[in-house]
Amino acid sequence: MGYPTDLLSSRSIIKHGKYALIAPEGLVNNVVPGFENCSISILATPKLGASFVDYLVTMHQGGVNKDGFGGQEHIETFVYVLEGEVKASAGDKTYTLTSGGYLYCPPGMTMFLENLKDGDSRLFLYKQKHKPLKDLKPWVVSGNSNDIPEVDYDGMTDMRIQDLLPKELAFDMNFHILTFDPGACHPFIETHVQEHGAYLLSGEGIYNLDNEWIPVKKGDYIFMGPYVQQACYAVGREKLAYVYSKDCNRDADL
Repeated sequence: MGYPTDLLSSRSIIKHGKYALIAPEGLVNNVVPGFENCSISILATPKLGASFVDYLVTMHQGGVNKDGFGGQEHIETFVYVLEGEVKASAGDKTYTLTSGGYLYCPPGMTMFLENLKDGDSRLFLYKQKHKPLKDLKPWVVSGNSNDIPEVDYDGMTDMRIQDLLPKELAFDMNFHILTFDPGACHPFIETHVQEHGAYLLSGEGIYNLDNEWIPVKKGDYIFMGPYVQQACYAVGREKLAYVYSKDCNRDADL
C-alpha cells in the first residue's frame, strides 16, 4: 500500500439508514470464515441500515469456500460473476459461471463456490432473510445476463432492464440490471419502500440520493434505503449499467 503521496480524501458517503456510496479505493478486506484464498469486502449490512448483506469477493487462484455460503433454513443467497470463471454448486447440481453468470439458492440450500481461473475471479455476493408466503417455495435459478434480452424501461428506449430471477410470488426479491445510454435518465425521481444494493458495472453518472446529486462511476457500490429519493443520469461516453437487488412481492410489515 505504501506511504500516501497526497492528502487523504474519499468519495465515499455514508448516511446510516438512508444511503451509502462506497468507492472502491476505500474498501478493506474482511475475514469471512470458510473462504480460502479470497479477498472479501463486506458492503451493506444491518449495521448500515440494510436488511441484507452484500459482499465484493475476489477469488484468487485456488480460491474456494469449502464450508459453503448460506444454507440456513431462512437464508437465501445470490452470486453474480463480475469477471472470471467459477464453479458454483447447489445441492447435487453444479454450474460453470463466467462473466455475467449468476446463481440463486433458496432458503436451506447451501452455495459452494470455487475459482476455475489461474488468475482472479470477481464476484458480487448477497444474502438475506427470506419472507415465506403460504406454501410457495422459491427454487434454484442459474443463468447469464448476456443471454437475457434487454427490455425498454417504462417505454424508454434509452434505458433498459433485465430481470435475472423469475417474476413469481414465490420469490420475495429479484436481481436486475439497469442500462442507460449516455444522457439517459430515470423517468422520475423514485420514492418507495423497497431498498437496493447496487454495484456499477460500467460507465459514469450523477445519482440522486436523498435529493443530493452525487457523481458515481464503474466499481462504486450504492446502498439505497427505504423511501430515499433516487434517480440517475448517465454521463460520459459509454453506457452506464449496474446490477442491483430489490425486495418485492410482499406486503409491508407492522
